[in-house]
Amino acid sequence: MAEAHAKQHDYHLVNPSPWPIVGAVGALALAIGAIMFFISKKAGTPQLWYVLPGLLLVIFTMFAWWRDVIKEANEGYETPVVQLHLRYGMILFIASEVMFFVAWFWAYFDAALYPDEAITYARTQVLGGQWPPIPSAETDVAGLGSFKHTFDPWGLPFVNTLILLTSGTTVTWAHHALLHNERRGLVLGLFCTVVLGILFTACQAYEYMHAGFGFANHIYGSTFFMATGFHGFHVIVGTIFLTVCLIRAMRGAFTPKMHFGFEAAAWYWHFVDVVWLFLFTCIYVWGAGSNYGH
Repeated sequence: MAEAHAKQHDYHLVNPSPWPIVGAVGALALAIGAIMFFISKKAGTPQLWYVLPGLLLVIFTMFAWWRDVIKEANEGYETPVVQLHLRYGMILFIASEVMFFVAWFWAYFDAALYPDEAITYARTQVLGGQWPPIPSAETDVAGLGSFKHTFDPWGLPFVNTLILLTSGTTVTWAHHALLHNERRGLVLGLFCTVVLGILFTACQAYEYMHAGFGFANHIYGSTFFMATGFHGFHVIVGTIFLTVCLIRAMRGAFTPKMHFGFEAAAWYWHFVDVVWLFLFTCIYVWGAGSNYGH
């Protein structure tokens, strides 16, 4: 009888979990809160606390759900078949993120390659028929957002490129150390990667504060900040991801054969690196023109 009920396969049939419905409720509350916040902001009385209940519930769900996943792995449920399917899932997730950034590149290149497109209302007047656009002070479009100049690509953006590429080597170092069961190299490599991720975010925040254009009312600022800003958000998410891996590594987690959580974080970080190379090449270098700030 016991043998009849024994597990005869390599798959993990998960136990009932409350986190999918809790996460769905949190996401709905977050969406409603965001809408209410935007409405209150438009009315001149922004109420940021509208967003907090849903945001806290989503964060709690993420923490609790991933805690359960780690617990299941430690209990031996992550068989080679399960690990393979987790990798498939991470690959598909990264593929969806690639398409997400394709949308922002598409918006940028649509404006950059067709700055004098007659079909689009007022594009010639706003951009001056060129890309990068002419300074907004030289246009006669009322209500146009401020645009003075682009960034010098070989200043802070180039430094940020070196920082992010270096972080890609340190996370690879950590992965290599883990595969050879070198705990010190694993922890040190992850620590360096987290520090470099924080440094990149700080440099980009400084860059944003000194931008020669705003986000609203101008197509250059909108396309620039949506593309680089969402990349910056992904850097922050990846830094948090790697910080959790660092804490787990310091507590003795991960083995050369059982380390999907770290591997997923490393894949995600390399994806962030590659996206930045495209952003730096296409937006900062190709799209800089000759009228950039110093």
